[in-house]
Amino acid sequence: MQQTLLDLEPLRRIYTVSELNVRIRVLLDAEFGEVWVSGEISGVRSAPSGHYYFTLKDGESQVKCACFRMAARYLRFKPADGVAVIARGRLDVYDARGEYQLLVEQLEPRGYGALQLAFEQLKKKLGSEGLFDAGRKRSLPRFPRRIGIVTSPAGAVIQDLLNILSRRFPGLHIRLYPAQVQGEGSSDQVCRGLRWFSQSDWAEVVIVARGGGSLEDLWTFNEESVARAIAESSVPVISAVGHETDFTIADFVSDLRAPTPSAAAELVICTREQLLDSIAGCRRALDQHLRYRLSIAGRRLHERGVDRAVTVLHRSIGRNLQRVDEMERLVAGSARRVSKASRDKWQELDGRLRRMDLRLRMAEARRRYNVATERVALNVGERLRVANTKLAYVDSHLRPADVLQRLDTRRRAVDFFRAQLAGLNPLNVLERGYAIVRDQSGRVIKDSSQVTVEGTSLSVMLARGTLNVRVTEITTNEPSGIPEPR
Repeated sequence: MQQTLLDLEPLRRIYTVSELNVRIRVLLDAEFGEVWVSGEISGVRSAPSGHYYFTLKDGESQVKCACFRMAARYLRFKPADGVAVIARGRLDVYDARGEYQLLVEQLEPRGYGALQLAFEQLKKKLGSEGLFDAGRKRSLPRFPRRIGIVTSPAGAVIQDLLNILSRRFPGLHIRLYPAQVQGEGSSDQVCRGLRWFSQSDWAEVVIVARGGGSLEDLWTFNEESVARAIAESSVPVISAVGHETDFTIADFVSDLRAPTPSAAAELVICTREQLLDSIAGCRRALDQHLRYRLSIAGRRLHERGVDRAVTVLHRSIGRNLQRVDEMERLVAGSARRVSKASRDKWQELDGRLRRMDLRLRMAEARRRYNVATERVALNVGERLRVANTKLAYVDSHLRPADVLQRLDTRRRAVDFFRAQLAGLNPLNVLERGYAIVRDQSGRVIKDSSQVTVEGTSLSVMLARGTLNVRVTEITTNEPSGIPEPR
């Protein structure tokens, strides 16, 4: 009987390393087309080509990142160590090392203040408990007759609510539970109002309202007690806190969030005009959604053509440039190490050779001897010259006859200059009877033609004292001579 040999060994698919990396890249590209990753930047390194290489890490793990020059030039800030960011990009495989990396295309800084952090923590806590789930939110009655309001009775919010409700649907029953909506104790008052409407079973819907303000002003509605009071209410609750851009924890827990208190009054009661507007809005939203879907489909079709090819080409070029950057860094480091080792070896051999050469030692000793001899000779000569100079000065200046003659000459010169100064002193001229005349600006009057108006005030300076005079007459006759004062 003929036996048939069966080959039961399974077929093996053997990949090369390059094929395996390519296969992994295809899988990553298909599974993670575009991802957002948050973490802290570490180990930033910029290459001469304009690329950035760094690591994104958190408390337990890290991932390598590369930001090529084409994407880096559109970043709003440069990557830096220690910066918390949110990165958008695509996963890729770097073949040379067989490791995956995130090709970053966009970076956004990430940070929180104390209140914002507390807001996020409470939001995360309540969200994990299911308080924000859409399944637990109740629908509002279509035509409520009894409406409860929890807000401040002194603000403009309650007036807006009453005016809009009465105008849209006259005859409604409205009850106000007065509560402080800001400051100490406000959260307790809001909670008491919610519990009162919940236990009284009177209202069909409750509106919690407040005007706009800062995060600190709206913090009452970010308290955990208020959020749990809204969640435990047996009556549907509408949150109408702040302006349209303000979000609080109460907005997430309530059954319906109104962008403003006025909008809450419009949402609680439906009118025919609002219904028609809603239908028109749905039609516009449907049209917009269809246009968006068509645009997405067209873009995907285009990406599978030209854009896909360009993207693949850019990635390939980027990977090759990354490999070039790494090789340049390795070659430069190796060249520096070889150069330093050669230079150290040459210096060691040169030092040893110099220490073994007796001629160099003798020449160095001879040079030091000559320098010392010249220094001693210069020092002795300089001292002798200074001593001779001092002796010559003493010999020429300390003879009594010459000293007396010089003193006499200096005394006569001083007397001569003193006499000249006395002759030039204007006060000595005034002692002889002359005077100096000045006008009100201080100008010296030398000629009568300088005074053109009678009655002008003049100052006359004498040897002792000054006279203030007024001109009564101006005479322009030339004097025959200068009279001598008596």
